Amino acid sequence: MAKLSNRFWFQLHGWFSLPIWLVFCFVCLSGTVAVLSHELTWLTNPASRATNPDNLPAKPTAELVEIVQQAHPTAAITMVVAFEPYLVNGVMFTDHDKPMAIAYVNQYTGEIQEVNQGITFINFMRSLHGWLLFPWQNGYSVGYYLVCAMAIVMLGALITGLIIYKNFWRAFTQPKLRLNQGKKTILTDLHRLAGVWSIWFLLVMSATGVWYLVQAVLWHADIDIEPHDPIVAIHDLPTEQQAPKVDFAAAMQITQQRFPDFQPSYLMLPEHNRGMYTLVGGGDHIFYDQYSYHLNINPWTGEIAKAKSPETMTALQTVMHIADPLHYGTLGGIWTKLLWFVFGLILSGMSITGFMMWGSRTVKAARERRSTDNNLLTEAKDGV
Repeated sequence: MAKLSNRFWFQLHGWFSLPIWLVFCFVCLSGTVAVLSHELTWLTNPASRATNPDNLPAKPTAELVEIVQQAHPTAAITMVVAFEPYLVNGVMFTDHDKPMAIAYVNQYTGEIQEVNQGITFINFMRSLHGWLLFPWQNGYSVGYYLVCAMAIVMLGALITGLIIYKNFWRAFTQPKLRLNQGKKTILTDLHRLAGVWSIWFLLVMSATGVWYLVQAVLWHADIDIEPHDPIVAIHDLPTEQQAPKVDFAAAMQITQQRFPDFQPSYLMLPEHNRGMYTLVGGGDHIFYDQYSYHLNINPWTGEIAKAKSPETMTALQTVMHIADPLHYGTLGGIWTKLLWFVFGLILSGMSITGFMMWGSRTVKAARERRSTDNNLLTEAKDGV
């Protein structure tokens, strides 16, 4: 087998990195912003801040629901979303004049600080990064596939880049950045240094991105990684019109008894008489996301119809619930988020410097080709 030349690997590296560099760079930048979307929301929207000057304990989630219900008596409350401790809780509801609204309720003071009827910045950035705001149809989005495909591009660029950069490990102990040898040299050194120091980050982003691609294919093929939530059996329904025997506060108490370290993230109330309480949250597991605990509680009997925790997950479910903390850097709180943010900027910069290097080489090659053609044409004319 013939030995592949360094020129071949460089061209392959360019094809992995550059033809779609604009999409790749946009995905990197939007993901970098999405990592700190909670913190940026806190910074730009005072109504989102869960201020607690008196150092009060957080109120029970059921009490927050009751506060919103009293403020909007005709509203149908659908779910409660908990974010970071320094952000308010979001109580989602519908009303006769509000098709969809989110009440920002301070979990410490009980004050409704804002009612938002539009998309939040957090959801916007996650949607922009996740599927470029392409619509979802029949369980899939073209944008989601496009974003996930960037993981293959990233992995290919990493492998070919390491083949091109001989003895790349020396950049850890002997980093080289030549600032006085021209623009081309500076770009090359910056690109190489950033690439070597970002190897771990590129591997994490590539691995989680490939998983998201696999997950998309499974969704598209109607293969459920997690089973659908159950509904109340007919024989459990009351024969007469009456309120459920188990209210939201009791459902939360049942959840805390089942999982003492349960930290609520996504709490859905029954939408109809056969619906159940769907209580989703995180725990003390570092590598699992904030949706690793999942319970469905029958509002008529108080029985736990379905329960999921890290201890009972299948292999695919485990991968699904550890992918987000690794992809968005939430596994260590604000400090890992900042680390992911910095390396996200570095990765975005690498795509820009890579394009600039490719552009300069392309322009130079075009000029040399044009000069050669002109010389040949002149020689031909002279010969005539």
